[in-house]
Amino acid sequence: MSNLPDIIPDGLPDHLPEGERLLWQGRPDWKRLAVNAFHVRKVAIYFAVLIIGQGAWKLSHGAAGADALQAVPKLAGLAIVACAILLAIAYASARTTRYTLTTERVLLKVGIALPVIINLPLRQIDGVSFAATGDDCGTVCFKTGGNVRLAYLLLWPHAMPWQFAKPKPAFRDIPQVEEVASRLALTLGGQMPVIETHSVMPHSNMVPAE
Repeated sequence: MSNLPDIIPDGLPDHLPEGERLLWQGRPDWKRLAVNAFHVRKVAIYFAVLIIGQGAWKLSHGAAGADALQAVPKLAGLAIVACAILLAIAYASARTTRYTLTTERVLLKVGIALPVIINLPLRQIDGVSFAATGDDCGTVCFKTGGNVRLAYLLLWPHAMPWQFAKPKPAFRDIPQVEEVASRLALTLGGQMPVIETHSVMPHSNMVPAE
């Protein structure tokens, strides 16, 4: 008898049923997630513009150079703290996330403090699209059937932005996105979309959720 522990793969609620196979697992690239989901670059630019704008305003009102630069250390410190917090959250989010594709379903294990596993049977997926987001990474988005109800706040940041009424789950900023999208296309019976576009792959064998 084997003494090896009966380990359930990370990202799965239990062992896969007989006949179901694990095809792919992955997680977001935390650096791309920080840029695209947590907007750390935009925050840094905001503080840079704020520092330059405040200095220029003081100089235009007759302040000396030293006085114009007086607020720079404080604002720079706030910028560093804000960006550090966003980077830490992005890293924690990526490390605690696990995306899974099997022959029967898509699973998203998400949540830093309270992890949850979202289970999407392939029959409830009406379409898939993907797009590159930089550094060989990209996002794969799932369009679910009409009766599937998912909470945006539960999914975020693993959902397409601003889709509140009908959230679209997503594999956000995953490495080698083209390979993953190709595998999804084969699994769902569609064709590989062009990576430069947000093409939606047709799935004539998919049916809306009941």
